[in-house]
Amino acid sequence: MDEAAAACGLYVGQKAADAAALVPDLHGDDYDPVGDRAALEILCDWCVRFSPAVAIDGPDGLFLDIEGVAHLWGGEAAMLDDLLARLNRWGAPARGAIADTPGAAWALARFAPDRTIAPPRSQAPLLAPLPVAALRLDAAAQAQLPRLGLFHVGQLLGLPRAQLARRFGMALTLRLDQALGAASEALRFQRPATPWCDRLAFFEPISAPDDLGRVVGDAVALICRRLEEEGQGARRFEIVFHRLDGKAIPIRAGLSRPGRDAGRVTRLLTPKLDTVDPGFGVEVVTVYAHEVERLSTVQVRLDAEAGAGIDENLAPLVDRLVNRLGGKVWRDEPRESHVPERSVTRRAPLGPPSGKTWNPDRPRPTRLFKRPEAIAVMAKLPDDPPIQFQWRGQAHRVRRAEGPERIGQEWWRSDFNTIGPAKIRDYYRVEDEAGERFWIYRQGFYGVGDDPKWWLHGLFG
Repeated sequence: MDEAAAACGLYVGQKAADAAALVPDLHGDDYDPVGDRAALEILCDWCVRFSPAVAIDGPDGLFLDIEGVAHLWGGEAAMLDDLLARLNRWGAPARGAIADTPGAAWALARFAPDRTIAPPRSQAPLLAPLPVAALRLDAAAQAQLPRLGLFHVGQLLGLPRAQLARRFGMALTLRLDQALGAASEALRFQRPATPWCDRLAFFEPISAPDDLGRVVGDAVALICRRLEEEGQGARRFEIVFHRLDGKAIPIRAGLSRPGRDAGRVTRLLTPKLDTVDPGFGVEVVTVYAHEVERLSTVQVRLDAEAGAGIDENLAPLVDRLVNRLGGKVWRDEPRESHVPERSVTRRAPLGPPSGKTWNPDRPRPTRLFKRPEAIAVMAKLPDDPPIQFQWRGQAHRVRRAEGPERIGQEWWRSDFNTIGPAKIRDYYRVEDEAGERFWIYRQGFYGVGDDPKWWLHGLFG
């Protein structure tokens, strides 16, 4: 409810018919909370140009952590004026305030004069004349406090804390402490806050592909220069193009090992510019480095200059494949598990090895099927290996067989009531007359419950 609507006698919760009687030319639209939330998330992404840490506050607010970035606009007041002026030009009028704590900023933005800026550690005098609703209390507390003659925040500040907590609960004292900075408040930022970010702003919007390509190189050079100065490297880089209409378009690239070679990162990002629609122009570009870690400099050869110690042949190739194919590039690594399909996990192609190895006394097939395939088997009862089996319409006569290797279910991973002999597997390594080797298992026992079933789980060689 804005001031103009309140002046006409309208209020939140009023019936539409009563509102139309007071304002005959009132225009109404259906409430769309999903659409409003989506629009607020777009606005949250747009605000990244002002701060790398932006959080959504309820259905109609945003929190921006501007510590360390206000000087880019010439101060806090100039930054706040620029933000609100841009929103007003787009037909999204807003109010704003700046304070040391999210609670104080929320209260000042909604109940104090617009564009109030609280001096550091001095928000209490500005909060004192505000109504108690400025503390973000629940509906019951907001209704009860005025009945007791407590209308302003300053009245609460003068009361003993123990009595407030006993009468109204800990929520009231917590909100007071959060507003004054005595208690911390966790915010869920839309983008994880990272100090590894840089920003390029342009005097005139750009849209030509060549200009966008040059900007990618310049932005990556900025962040890589910082990484090099502090001896760090990053595994993921992100560039966000902020258009005039407020839409933010990101492109991302990852490295198999931490790096800071600006040319190499630029070559990975440039092909993705085809997905960037500049619209009426891009006015700001932000660049981020994620998964930053220490990058030691080592000399890999006697005739080589000191570098980052990254294989210059394999790592760039893997990076190009990963950025082009995504999650289809990985490296198999052992994982401790009795169940064969759980004993393998995917790791980054050039990530550090875990040191785990498979048991050489229990050979496993080079190709393990994602799902075992049912086969028809002829075998002597009850525990002999197959004599012949049929798989995918083709018969295979067994010449040699090894086993069984019994593998039970991992009972600690599932419901204990579902565990029984029917889940036990007996694996055999068999070779047919053509020399092909298979990994076959029988699940269950003869004479116990249903007849056991045979499955083909993998191929050797």
